[in-house]
Amino acid sequence: METIQLLRDYFPTAVYTGNCLVFISEDWRVELSEHKESDYSKKTAQPNIIRVKVFKKTVNGELLPSYHEDFQIASLGELAEQIEKYIQMAIGSNLRETLE
Repeated sequence: METIQLLRDYFPTAVYTGNCLVFISEDWRVELSEHKESDYSKKTAQPNIIRVKVFKKTVNGELLPSYHEDFQIASLGELAEQIEKYIQMAIGSNLRETLE
């Protein structure tokens, strides 16, 4: 959960639930969760996997899974940049304007 906690600084509008970061808007819900690499046969430690799930809200308020992707980038700045770009492409608008 260390990477998720560090990503809170890059995404100040996200809510940290103790397990994941959540962005909520009128039309979307985006979750960022952290998963440890389970392949212990690798000699060098890999960065943890950050899973991004994007849900679209229906007219009656249900959440439908729309997109998901796993990110495994060592540089925190580049990781945040790529996640932000991915979310913007998935929801079709600027992340900061839509989810603020």
